[in-house]
Amino acid sequence: MWKPSPTEGEAEAPKAPPNNLIPSLPDDVALNCIARIPRCHHPILSLVSKPFRTLLSTPLFFTTRCLLNCTQPLLYLTLRTPASSLQWFTLHRTVPSPLLTPLPPIPSPAVGSAYAVLGSTIYVLGGSINDVPSPHVWLLDCRFHRWLPGPSMRVAREFAAAGVLGGKIYVLGGCVADTWARSANWAEVLDPDVGRWERVASPSEVREKWMHASAVVGDKVYAMADRGGIAYEPRSGSWESVGGELDLGWRGRACVVEGILYCYDYLGKIKGFDVGRGVWEELKGLEKGLPRFLCGATMADLGGKLCVVWECQGNGKEMEIWCAEIGVQKDPDGNLWGQLGWFGKVLSVPKGSSVVHCSSVSL
Repeated sequence: MWKPSPTEGEAEAPKAPPNNLIPSLPDDVALNCIARIPRCHHPILSLVSKPFRTLLSTPLFFTTRCLLNCTQPLLYLTLRTPASSLQWFTLHRTVPSPLLTPLPPIPSPAVGSAYAVLGSTIYVLGGSINDVPSPHVWLLDCRFHRWLPGPSMRVAREFAAAGVLGGKIYVLGGCVADTWARSANWAEVLDPDVGRWERVASPSEVREKWMHASAVVGDKVYAMADRGGIAYEPRSGSWESVGGELDLGWRGRACVVEGILYCYDYLGKIKGFDVGRGVWEELKGLEKGLPRFLCGATMADLGGKLCVVWECQGNGKEMEIWCAEIGVQKDPDGNLWGQLGWFGKVLSVPKGSSVVHCSSVSL
């Protein structure tokens, strides 16, 4: 089983809570109480005492939150600045305004990486460095906000598709199948318990290089290439071309909420695709709440809500990053309705910056 070495972070964290968390209370009771406090209050909580600050960085604390079903979805946002550097942030929904916290930079920033979330870890897969594709994988442990090196892929990739199914990470494309190695390993799978990438057999007709979008819907990984889309079902090992309706309507970066694939069209309308019915439906109820054109928008499933992040022109030399949380549901007639919850500006950045990716992680 692959695990980071002791010098890579997690093994350095204490394995048990410190003593005397709360006077007159047993530590296990105190831990039970503290673990129920919403994560947005943890920065203030860490100022209470040194035992509290130590507790908040232990694996036991995060395990307790999971067992108590007290985890909360957090948004992780990746931006690229004009200086070509990648900046990572996490967004806390706090009152009266959101708190956007900067994170340590990724050790080797790359262009065109694929992203996958498994548990409390964000996997950053490949990408090109100085125009050279890379097989390297970096892991962001979101519990401690530490970067760890992961198992390298069998081939170098840029602009690949990725998805998580059954606790395993699948990556498709992002390489030209011009050699036996790249052809045989055009698709790979990582079992984190084993810590080694394995090839996934794929027919030659699906092996395109550029994958501009991907998502997991049901039990299949969907990937969109320049000449159409494909779907892979790991359980049967079968590949298929997606229908023309899905191919024609899938534009930009999408996400899946409650089995519905959402993306936005060139008019800025958010649409959802029901794979079972094979049709796109406009997400109604948002006509007066959001801008019609969501420039550079990307999406994530934030605890069952549709989270949309987009770029907006600011003043002078700055541009603005905005975020919205939308409750989505389907009525008895199959129509999709959205209810706008919170939305607003979360960050000002230099002009020329862009949203690269956003992910949701429950902690």
